Amino acid sequence: MQWLQRTYLVAIAVVISAPLFAQATDDLPSAPSAVLHPKPVPAQQPAKTPDQEPTPGTQEHSPAAAAEQVANSRTSTDSDSNTKPDSRSDSTFFTTVNEVPVVFTVTDKHNHYVKDLSKGDFKVIDDGRPVPDIRSFRRETDLPLRVGLLIDSSASVRSRFKFEQESAIEFMNQTIRPKYDEAFIMGFDSSLEVTQEFTDDSELLSKGIRSLRPGNSTRLYDALYYACRERLLDKQEPVAVRKAIVLITDGDDNSSRTTREEAIDMALRANVIVYTISTNFPGYAETGKYDKILQRISDATGGRSFEPFQVTDVANAFAQIQADLRSQYALAYEPADFRHDGRYRTIEIVAEHKGLKIHSRHGYYAPTE
Repeated sequence: MQWLQRTYLVAIAVVISAPLFAQATDDLPSAPSAVLHPKPVPAQQPAKTPDQEPTPGTQEHSPAAAAEQVANSRTSTDSDSNTKPDSRSDSTFFTTVNEVPVVFTVTDKHNHYVKDLSKGDFKVIDDGRPVPDIRSFRRETDLPLRVGLLIDSSASVRSRFKFEQESAIEFMNQTIRPKYDEAFIMGFDSSLEVTQEFTDDSELLSKGIRSLRPGNSTRLYDALYYACRERLLDKQEPVAVRKAIVLITDGDDNSSRTTREEAIDMALRANVIVYTISTNFPGYAETGKYDKILQRISDATGGRSFEPFQVTDVANAFAQIQADLRSQYALAYEPADFRHDGRYRTIEIVAEHKGLKIHSRHGYYAPTE
């Protein structure tokens, strides 16, 4: 009987430990603000006490690991490229005829939106070669939105944090329509914390924003990578939606495991437009350097970068992002020399009329066989 009792105890221990092991392998935890960081202890003592949890990021991405995960996600999403996709959603990159969808906005020289153009007003250049035919074209001013609000809560933004929170709440109240749009809230400093999952409830979104508190260092690239991969990449939708991230930060990343380009890569694979709002003020020594980083992220994904001159201009940036999301065109085309080689290909949309500016992503990744 004793050996039988020992067998039962081992089985129970295995069952109990299973979820704990699964949690330990979570590479970018969604709510690590509750994690306690253990103090250094002598080598002969245990690394942590029973009331301490693992330090966040113990198995997070090195650039090589991130690249491997990107490749894995590409394989899983592209392996069915020979089957007909669900016609209810345009969130995938390619159809059976290798169509490439592109979302973009058009503004005039006064930065006003131009919303009455037709297919004949544009030409597309794919990987340096003109596209012979734009297969579909439409104006998209009312698609359901899936928005991620990512707020830098590191110590460097502490002086403007309260105003940014209130501006973000106003943006959500005006943008997210009940039973139609959804948004989630994430704060990031030395940790990544999702304070509100996808919802259309403005009260819950406001509560999620207000619950954020300024912290320490900044994991900007990790936050963008994680939000795109875990919240937007494989999100199944019954209808076509527009996916976007609004990123409020000073652009100074000092503790991410992933790189800027890996974060951009994941945004492109998730078909996410990224809008950035700089929290830097003119006169700061490295403002230009960090604002260029934010400009790179927004330009690459087809969004826009805003650099408010003073804190009250943050609300104006949010208002323009809202207008941008409701003033878009969408077209699809088939590249002339398309190959399933996984290579990055450039996109350029050119307006036939002078004085117009196109805002779109600069490229995409071909699928693999």
